[in-house]
Amino acid sequence: MTTALRPAPSARNVAFAVIRDVFGPEARGAAESLDRHLRKSSLDPRDRAFVTELAYGTIERRRWLDWQLEPYLGARAAKLPQMIAEILRLGTYQLRAMRVHEYAAVSESVQLARRFGHPGTAGLVNAVLRRVATDPERPVTEADFASADDLLGTRASLPTWIVRMWRERFGDAQLQAILDGVNRPAATGLSIDRRKTTRDATIARLAEYGIGAVPSAFAADAIVLTAAVPTPALREALGDRAELHSEAACFPVDLLDPQPGERILEACSGRGNKTLQLASAIGDRGTIVSIDTDARKISRAQARLAEAGVSSVTLRTGDASALDGSETFDAILVDAPCSGLGIIGRQPEARWRKSPDDGARLAPAQRALIDAAARALAPGGRLVYAVCSTDPREGEGVIDPFLAAHPDLERAALPERYAPLATPAGDVLVAPGIEGRDGFFIAVMRRR
Repeated sequence: MTTALRPAPSARNVAFAVIRDVFGPEARGAAESLDRHLRKSSLDPRDRAFVTELAYGTIERRRWLDWQLEPYLGARAAKLPQMIAEILRLGTYQLRAMRVHEYAAVSESVQLARRFGHPGTAGLVNAVLRRVATDPERPVTEADFASADDLLGTRASLPTWIVRMWRERFGDAQLQAILDGVNRPAATGLSIDRRKTTRDATIARLAEYGIGAVPSAFAADAIVLTAAVPTPALREALGDRAELHSEAACFPVDLLDPQPGERILEACSGRGNKTLQLASAIGDRGTIVSIDTDARKISRAQARLAEAGVSSVTLRTGDASALDGSETFDAILVDAPCSGLGIIGRQPEARWRKSPDDGARLAPAQRALIDAAARALAPGGRLVYAVCSTDPREGEGVIDPFLAAHPDLERAALPERYAPLATPAGDVLVAPGIEGRDGFFIAVMRRR
């Protein structure tokens, strides 16, 4: 072990506080908890980076860490108090996945065990982590697992059912790249404001600030950064020329192809990322009606639209599945609430909060949304359905019966540039983790 990192003692306390929040009774999000605790701390930038890696890594690599600890705990693992188990994971991640000072990793973990346990559990933490510090890493080998999906799930620290679903969805050829990709930082994407700039001009502007970026091969208004950049530095370079928006999340609006002067409906508009992209695409010339059930998200979107100087959008708080067809639209985007399986690489805790039943549970509501959208679609109009999920029950499982029930609608031809992502049926399926992208399913339809 090396001794390169010697963070402040309080750094590990902050990381542990984040883990307690994530796996505690309130089940907070890791990013929300980390931000809250860092704002209350006096840690310098180096220690803040240490806290982020330690907290996120320990949360994300939970299954792999338990595999590393198993030889030292055996049957005791099931009976450990949760806080002691978390402390052991925190210490093991430092020793087996980070370049840390061994004495500090062990001794400060023992201090945490004394605080949240008793002398007996502190002694256990001390004994186990000293073995972890001196023993070689435990390999993940085929002989130890009943199936290849269990093996890969342990190695990639993912639930077995997710690995199995991705194998069935994308095949063996892409599976390992997907598993590797969701355990790497996701790529940073941008959606340019085409009212104010062009993609080439924005890339050139970023280059002046030493920020590398390339155009998306798919979405005409999307840019992908070639390396991570702190948000303040990125904002300084961009000004109001672009918004943070993952590359794949830009695909639904790009495929809808909104035009100036059209009437456009956006169901489930959220905080306004795609709303801004829609307004940019039509040059703020036309009518956009954006609906969401969450009044707080509508309020946030309203503020963002005002800041961007957008006047073409009408925001409504309501349920888009209640649309009755009394008003019609030339183009409709249904960005449906979903399981979020395609974006688990962006949230370290997400993989542990998904359920195999999510797709079946959510599909009826997704179907209700798209049925309502069909009632509001004008003759010749375009309809895009999108979910940031790779569960087929939320993809073809929604679209195929929908089209069977609506013979006046059909799949529209995809732009040639989307051919690498096209399914045999003619939908767009984006594999998560590949080239840093999020996973998405997108169907493009039109009324005959």
